[in-house]
Amino acid sequence: MLITPAFAQSAGGINFFGMDIMQFLPLIAIFAAFYFFLIRPQQQKTHRQKEMLSTLGKGDQVLTAGGIVGTITKVVDDNELIIEIADKVEVRILRSSISEHITTARPTPARKTTSTITKKKTTTNKTSKTPRKTSKAKA
Repeated sequence: MLITPAFAQSAGGINFFGMDIMQFLPLIAIFAAFYFFLIRPQQQKTHRQKEMLSTLGKGDQVLTAGGIVGTITKVVDDNELIIEIADKVEVRILRSSISEHITTARPTPARKTTSTITKKKTTTNKTSKTPRKTSKAKA
């Protein structure tokens, strides 16, 4: 035979249980991408949803998973709420079926505002005793 068979030689490197570590790098990269792009954001979303559900109270306006908007009128227990979806129409739902917290009806501290209302002078007409309003022209 004139042509001898050629045998592949393994590249030098770190062996991990008899296999080259370079074969595992794509698998490690794919796992890291799945963790940072899929698993971790889903865990954060679940945490925010649980936190939102635990803060619900009477008077809060909510959106259910079925698309019904209502106001919480009573908290029955840890798992059930009674919401009013129209005048004198109340529905008993599970807390887990709330998908979004729209508004909070709890009182908020009042802000101090300054009033900028300009007062107008009132003068009486000499012929008729009815008051009329006059305003100063701004220059």
